Amino acid sequence: MRLITKIRLLIVFFMIALIISGATAMPAETGLHWLMQYKDMMPSKMGDWLQTCYLALVDTNTKYPFLAYGYDWLAFAHFVIALSFIGVYRNPVKNIWIIEWQILCCIAVFPLALIAGPVRQIPIFHIAIDCCFGLLGIIPLVICRRWIKKLEAAS
Repeated sequence: MRLITKIRLLIVFFMIALIISGATAMPAETGLHWLMQYKDMMPSKMGDWLQTCYLALVDTNTKYPFLAYGYDWLAFAHFVIALSFIGVYRNPVKNIWIIEWQILCCIAVFPLALIAGPVRQIPIFHIAIDCCFGLLGIIPLVICRRWIKKLEAAS
């Protein structure tokens, strides 16, 4: 498989992952309601935490439905970030800066989660899950950057 094709496939994968991740933010209450069916299969602290989140979301959405608009904007941000990869898809060498910027964004997940998480009383396992998004995001980006550098050297 040609290197440019591998780069583009990885970019499309990353874009789809961002879109799916963003789309899950919009139906947060519905998603947590679904998860509550499996609460007994989870470690008790995790199940209790998710139930607390679900009940808080139900209460908030009942009393202040406009706050869910923030979830819509969170989803929109994911969609816009996914769109930023169109430039890399079209011309990876010229637009490698987008990959490098996204790598920095993945790194920035860690200080945000590790500082804001405790301030917002988020349990450590949830902070660890948030950090995994940065870790799992950076892996394909570093691979893609490496492939773009190879493509640049071959040109």
